[in-house]
Amino acid sequence: MIDQETIQRIMDAARIEEVIGDFVSLKKRGANHIGCCPFHNEKTPSFYVSPSKGIFKCFGCGEAGDVVAFLKKHEHFTYPEALRWLAQKYNIEIREEEQTEEQKERQSERDALFHVSEFAQKYFADLLYNDEMGRAVGLSYFHSRGLSDEVIKNFGLGYCLDEWSNFTDYARRNGYSDAVLEKTGLTIFKEPDSSDKSSADHRRKSYDRFRGRVMFPIYSISGRVLGFSGRVLSSEKQAAKYVNSPDSDIYNKSRILYGLYQARSAIAKTNKCYLVEGNIDVISMHQSGVENTVASCGTSLTTEQIRLIKRYTPNVTVLYDGDSAGIKAALRAVNLLFAEGMHVRVVLFPDGEDPDSYAQKYGSTKLQDYLATHEDNFVMFKTRVLLDGVKNDPIRKAELVKETVNTIALVPDLLERTEYISQCAHLLDVPEEALASELAKAVNQNRLKAIEERANQPGSADQPSSSDTTSPTQQTPSADKHETVSQPQTPTSTYLPQAPAAERHLIQLLLNYGDHTLTQYSPADDGTTQEISFTVAQAVVSDLQADELSFSDPLCQKIFTYYCDTLSRGEAPDASHFISVDDEALRSFAISLMLDTFRISDTWRAKQIFVPTLEDNLQEDLNETILSFKLGCINARIADNARRLRSVENDEEMMGLLTEKKQLVELRHQIGMALHRVID
Repeated sequence: MIDQETIQRIMDAARIEEVIGDFVSLKKRGANHIGCCPFHNEKTPSFYVSPSKGIFKCFGCGEAGDVVAFLKKHEHFTYPEALRWLAQKYNIEIREEEQTEEQKERQSERDALFHVSEFAQKYFADLLYNDEMGRAVGLSYFHSRGLSDEVIKNFGLGYCLDEWSNFTDYARRNGYSDAVLEKTGLTIFKEPDSSDKSSADHRRKSYDRFRGRVMFPIYSISGRVLGFSGRVLSSEKQAAKYVNSPDSDIYNKSRILYGLYQARSAIAKTNKCYLVEGNIDVISMHQSGVENTVASCGTSLTTEQIRLIKRYTPNVTVLYDGDSAGIKAALRAVNLLFAEGMHVRVVLFPDGEDPDSYAQKYGSTKLQDYLATHEDNFVMFKTRVLLDGVKNDPIRKAELVKETVNTIALVPDLLERTEYISQCAHLLDVPEEALASELAKAVNQNRLKAIEERANQPGSADQPSSSDTTSPTQQTPSADKHETVSQPQTPTSTYLPQAPAAERHLIQLLLNYGDHTLTQYSPADDGTTQEISFTVAQAVVSDLQADELSFSDPLCQKIFTYYCDTLSRGEAPDASHFISVDDEALRSFAISLMLDTFRISDTWRAKQIFVPTLEDNLQEDLNETILSFKLGCINARIADNARRLRSVENDEEMMGLLTEKKQLVELRHQIGMALHRVID
């Protein structure tokens, strides 16, 4: 258990914009920071972070909370894990008892997978420097590839001994079960041969998956070990060059980018990401000063991986070998990048070279110069590559035109598409109007295809499912258990759009200014003027309770009830209470009102135009909002009175309702006068 004092020190030290900035590219906008939401796929930023209030809120999907809530959602941490992560980031000591073997066994399965993966990484890294074979084989290999000890340790590289079950035996002695070792893929288990009756041992055989390989640990964005890639060093022809961890509850290679943990800050800083093919390429680029480099993990580039990059930058430069295989790989990858709205450029290395070999041969300075001078717009590059094989064949040229147009059609930005058409028309010697006409057809076909795909998805308007009855604030958990790589989701709404404007604004005043003191002057019995001080919360609660008024919106009513109950106990209400409540809809709604997403333009200040803020006119705004709220309540009662009048059964009841209506209409007129509004 982490004591409350330590928790408070952690929360006091944690800066939410710093923590979220490790995972999302944020830009300052007024008092807030804004970026694209990491929990759903969006092109226009709607994810706000408020440093002063320590909260975040996405106005697209509704996710909201404090720094701990963000880590729990994004990294799938438990509450203690999120606190430990923050404590480590801000160098706050947490004293905990060493776990017993029994406690290790009781850990949840997923936690155990993380623990054994981190345990394995430390073991392999230790063997690399402290074991004779590790130094002679593993470390010698890395040094032969030109890697320094600093970069080796930065990426956590290691070595697995070329013995059948060295690691498995060591892990068992440290309390890790066979089930956990098997699920991570660190150990392979084989059933005994039932036909061999002479064997006295009918237990499953076990052996290390990565034996005799140098180890490349694969990290999550937050630095947790998810899996491994192991490269064989022997000359056995039947042995695969690379072996990767199988998919598990914490690792899915299609949703992970190798090196992103080490590269994320550099990507955000440079606003560019280099995409290479292999692990060694990433490390070599990093050592050469090009730290904003990542690679797909033993798989073709996927949409989920592209969205990971897009959190930090829309600009991608693809680096591939200069041979025909490298060119084909580049052509396959880029259509996906364009479809996700990325700006794509390409650098091809000389035939037979890759980023690693080029850096070793020419050094880091020449590598950086080569990248800067050989970067090419991908659409133009692709067109030139394909044009080389066309020659004077009109059929092949027509196919090339269609291929080029289909690529351009994937670009979401209209102006960017127009510029591509202009450049390609000149390069292909084709009328610009002809390309534009083909482009229009391709864009329309893509739109129709997207509509059909959405219609065929479960839960769409055309295919009702059980999910249609789900609460609007419920969200489908990410299918990815280890890394929050969101799938495209329909943004979830909160009660915010449904609550009447006066109710929303009154609750907004409670949450943001509830503890602000207001002053009112009134005549005393002795003829003097007395000063009365009260908080905004006291004013709202006392006024509404006196008239026995309530909110029509259930979330507004919950917040108001909290203020009523807290004040009745003689305590001061705290708006931060709603930042960490378990009720997701209530938390999201409250944070929506606590975040001020508008700001006065700096240009106005530069021109000496000063606009009063809400706080400047708090007393007037509060009075007007309470009156507007009461007006809404009266209008609701008048509407209810009219409904009852339509079904009245006797004269006495009718007279009572008519008297009530007259009183309500008169009261509405008085409030309208106070608000300087004309009420019919």
